[in-house]
Amino acid sequence: MRFLVQGEIMMFEKVCDYFTPFEKMLWTMSTMTIIGAAVIFQSLDILTLIASIIGATFLILNAKGNVWGQVLTVLFSVLYGIISYQTAYYGEMITYLGMTAPIAILSVISWWKNPAEAGKNEVKVNHLSTIEYVMILGLGTIVTVVFYFILKTFATAALFWSTLSVFTSFVASYLTMRRSEYFAIGYAANDGVLIILWLLATFEDPSYSAMVICFIVFLVNDIYGYISWSQMKKRQKHLKNTEATNS
Repeated sequence: MRFLVQGEIMMFEKVCDYFTPFEKMLWTMSTMTIIGAAVIFQSLDILTLIASIIGATFLILNAKGNVWGQVLTVLFSVLYGIISYQTAYYGEMITYLGMTAPIAILSVISWWKNPAEAGKNEVKVNHLSTIEYVMILGLGTIVTVVFYFILKTFATAALFWSTLSVFTSFVASYLTMRRSEYFAIGYAANDGVLIILWLLATFEDPSYSAMVICFIVFLVNDIYGYISWSQMKKRQKHLKNTEATNS
């Protein structure tokens, strides 16, 4: 029993050392804000609360380039799809279950196969060509147009914003799979759209204010994610240049 407890303490210390003081503070503040919003607005729906906390957790892991962040993204997508269905946001449901979750699964594979260094749980940041970025925008536009008619058929609430969310989600998910630092910008844009979507929902049910707070928290985390990945890219490039010089 003593060795088991010591092992758990060592594992806890290892996890704590993995994150910077700022990242620990960001995760703590994020989760406390989400829980506080749920209490204040009396929206203690256990599914929404769990999904929101998972969201705050995978965002920190994604910011570190940790593949487990993508594993949690799959779980979050399923839970958020269920929540969206309950609110008649069929665009969000279809987007997260039919697009974000499958692409996140592909991202797990991509991140797992492309570590920055052998044995290090940090993905190698990829450099995409201008042509590929243009292709992403074009493909995203085609997907969005197709989804518009599908969502219109289902009489989706807030059709314009739901359709725009499809575009931002697709671009963000694709960039995540391709390991581009701009994936976080895509998700930040998506957070902005979702803040508007859930603000519209609060006009009918004020308890959805907690979801607005949740995506504001996500927006802050995604901005940090972009900053973190930009630093990762510079660090990895410097290390590569140093190794090339030494060899």
